This record gives sequence, C-alpha cells and structure tokens, in this order.
Amino acid sequence: MRLLFLKYLFFLFLFCNSWLIRAQQLPLYSDYLMNGFVINPAIAGNEGYTTISLSNRIHWIGLQESPQTYVLSAQGRFLRESYRVKNNPFTQKREVFSRSGRVGWGAYLYNDHSGLINRTGAQFTYAYHLFINNRQLSFGLALNTFQFSIAQDEMKPRDPEPLFLDATYANRVLVPDANVGTYLLSANSFVGFSISNLFESRIKIGSDTYDYRIFRHYYLMGGQRFNDEEIFSCEPSFLLKGTERMVFQADLQIREYYKHDYYMGLVFRTGSAIGLQFGLRWDRLYISYAYDYTLSSIQVHTMGSQELNLAIKFGDNARRYKWLIRY
Repeated sequence: MRLLFLKYLFFLFLFCNSWLIRAQQLPLYSDYLMNGFVINPAIAGNEGYTTISLSNRIHWIGLQESPQTYVLSAQGRFLRESYRVKNNPFTQKREVFSRSGRVGWGAYLYNDHSGLINRTGAQFTYAYHLFINNRQLSFGLALNTFQFSIAQDEMKPRDPEPLFLDATYANRVLVPDANVGTYLLSANSFVGFSISNLFESRIKIGSDTYDYRIFRHYYLMGGQRFNDEEIFSCEPSFLLKGTERMVFQADLQIREYYKHDYYMGLVFRTGSAIGLQFGLRWDRLYISYAYDYTLSSIQVHTMGSQELNLAIKFGDNARRYKWLIRY
C-alpha cells in the first residue's frame, strides 16, 4: 500500500515538473495541513474542535517589499444537544444525553501584501459533514470578499502613467467571489478537492484597458498515514494546484510523527523550492514552522521563505470521533 501511494506521488511530480505556475494570484502556504480550510472550505469543523489560528508567511526574505501574508482564522462545529432513548432488553428504557452535529463553520481574515499591491479580505464558510462507514465526507461553501488596493503614493513612474491620469481611477476596489470544496477523511487517509474564485471576478481600474482578472484556482490534496498506532508514524501527502490557464504546481511532502505530539517534514515544490517543517503540540496549543529554500534564479537575492503557524483548540472528546485523531 505504501509503495503504491509513493508511486502516485512520483508520477504527480513528473507531471507537474513541466507545468509550473508562473504567476501567484493567491497566497501561498507551505504547511497546508496545519490549517487546510483556508484552501478547502469543506475542512471547516471536520475535527469537531473549535480552533483559532494565526499564521504569517514571509516570501523571499531579504528582498525589499517581498510578499507577506497574515491570516487570522476560526473554525468549529455547531453541536446539537439532545436526548435519545436507549433501549436495553435487560433494563428499563432510559434517556441518555448525547451531543452531535453535522454543520461546520469557519471564518478568516487575511492580508496579502506584495510590493505596491495589497489585498485585505474575509471569508465565511459553511460545511456539512456526513459519516459513512468510519469515514467522514464533507462539503463546503465559502463566500469571500477582498479589497484590492495599490499604493499609488509610493509609485514613481519615469513617465506619466495613463492609469493614474484617468480621473475615474480608484486605488481601492472591493471584489466578491466564492469557493467550494469536498473532503473525505478516514482514520489514516484523506483526500480533498476545492475550487477558489468560482466566479473569476474582474477588477477594472481606470478604463477598460486595465482589466485584472482573478483566475479560478483548483486544489487537489491527499495523504496517507502509516503505522498510525505506533510511537512513530509516517505520512506522505501532496497538494496539486492549477489555474484556468492550464499551469500547475505540486507540493510533495513527507512527515514523520512522534506520538502525535511532534513532527518533522520535508517538502518539495516543483520548480520553486525545497523546505523543512517542524511542529509540536503542547496541551491545546499547536505550533509549526516551515522554511523554504528557493530554487529559482531569484535565490541569489533572497534567504528563502518562512512560515509560522499558531493554533489553539477547544473542546473535549465528546465532540469528535476517536478515529479522527490527527495532528
């Protein structure tokens, strides 16, 4: 089973190595397993915990005005409190308190800063979870909006730019859109598919000459954990990203866990970077750090990229199924 899964990862690498994403319209995340619902709305509330997360990614450390992303998120599950009648043939019928819920929720705020361009947005997520033979099948829908702005005051063009001479120009534009996704989770594996920028919103700045289109993005993710009941466990995974322009990129990752409390991982991003990841859990607090070493020609100007994630989870075992124990 492990050999078959690794073969799939190898063919995925060969496919994506020849189709690279040339322009990044959406924020990039190295540790996509730490807070996956920001790229797949179906993941919201899938564990049953209420989780609050904060993350920061600095892309291309050392470059002036390098891309930076800040994300503050919260997700959880609406629980339905009820009483059910437990019928035991050897005793009398009695009412037993139970807690259940299939509806997940999520929301996050983000700021994505790249040079003179700034995007500040929010997303609100609804997810629905079904249990099928020790598996959880989830569906998610997210509505999002962001403010697209350009730091016009900091621009110093050599020649007068018609974009800024247009009296109708506005340096801040509010853009709405939507994301959808599905996610299948079991005790030792997961697979998910999601689509971002479903409506492919357009931003018109000044005149019709400047038409910035937010392309639809596709995400396919999956992973398999081996020796899950042992002290050490191994988890290879992948994240395949694509756009409407038929350009693709893949993150191939392998993690080694120790007692579900610590992990170390290796990451390869096709045509872009290799990296290391570290994570730990202390009671309710989760911390992860990722460092990417740039492989492209820009590496002579940068020290690489780094990402820090902090999360805290609330709730008890009654809110989740025991087989859903994942880092």
